[in-house]
Amino acid sequence: MRVYTADGKRMTHDGYNWPSVPRVDSVTVAALTAELQGALGDASARQAHDIIAALLDVPRFWPSSNAAELVEQTVCDAARRAVAKLQRGAPFQYAVGRATFRHLTLDVDERVLIPRPETEVLVDEVLRLAQSGGTVGGVAVDVGTGSGAIALSLASEGRFARVIGTDVSRDAIEVARRNATLVTGALRAEVEFRHGSLLGPVSGMAVAAIVSNPPYIAHAEATALPASVRDWEPALALFSGGDGMDATRAIVRGAAGLLQPGGILALEVDTRRAMLAAELVATDVRYCDVAVRLDLTGRERFVLARRA
Repeated sequence: MRVYTADGKRMTHDGYNWPSVPRVDSVTVAALTAELQGALGDASARQAHDIIAALLDVPRFWPSSNAAELVEQTVCDAARRAVAKLQRGAPFQYAVGRATFRHLTLDVDERVLIPRPETEVLVDEVLRLAQSGGTVGGVAVDVGTGSGAIALSLASEGRFARVIGTDVSRDAIEVARRNATLVTGALRAEVEFRHGSLLGPVSGMAVAAIVSNPPYIAHAEATALPASVRDWEPALALFSGGDGMDATRAIVRGAAGLLQPGGILALEVDTRRAMLAAELVATDVRYCDVAVRLDLTGRERFVLARRA
C-alpha cells in the first residue's frame, strides 16, 4: 500500500485545540476525512476531500475513490491547520497554502493575491496576441507579479525568450521565486523576479510584452469588498489611490517607453473602470489596436493594445 506525503512546512502553526489522538506514522484517507468532517461541523465530506486533494496535489475525486490509501502524519497536521484557518474565515487557497492557475499548482499565502480564473483569460489574450503578431523571443514583463502566476504561465506556455516579474513587495518576490522553483520543469523560458515598483526594475529595457493585473480598487471601496478579500488579501495588491487608477495610469505611461514597435500591452482592470482605462490607452498616440475584452462572466475586464 502506498503512503502519500506532503510538505508539512507550507503552513504555520495555528494553535487549534484538536482532540488528543495517538500519533502514528500514517492514517487512511477515510480516517482523515472523518476527522476533518467532525471538525468542520456542518460541512460535507466534499470539503474534507478538497482539503486532502489540495494538500496532496491530486484530482478532487481522488480521496473519495482512494479511501483505503495511507497518508503521512504531516498531511494530517497540514489538514488540521487548514480547517482551523477556514474556521477563522480564511479563503480556501490560503488555508491549504496552494492554488491552481492554468496548468500550474502554486504556493500561496497572505503575502500574495490568490490567482483567479479571470486572470487566466489575461494570459490567453497575451498568448493570442503574441501568436497573431508573430512575437517570438524577446522579453515579457509581468508587473506586480505576486505569486508569479502570470509570469510562470507565460514562461511555460509562451514563446518568449525571457520573462521578468516585478513587485514592490519583497514578500511577494519571495513567494514567486519559490513557485519558480516548484514548477521549474514546466518552464520553457528563463524567469527572473525583480523587486521594485511597477516598471522601475526594467527601466531602460526594450521588451516584447508588458502584462499586469495591477491593484485597481479605490480606498473608499474597501468596505464593499467580501471579508475573505478585505481581511486576508494584501492591501498593497488591492488598492490604488483615490479612484483605483493610480497603478494603471503609471503602467500605461511607462510601458510605451519600453515596448518595442508592435509590442503588447495587456492589462486586467476593474470592470467598472474598463472604458476609462481603455480611453487612457487610446488617447496616447504611442499605442494602436486598442481593444477591450470580456472575462468569463461577460464583463469588460481586459484592455489590450500594441506599441505603434
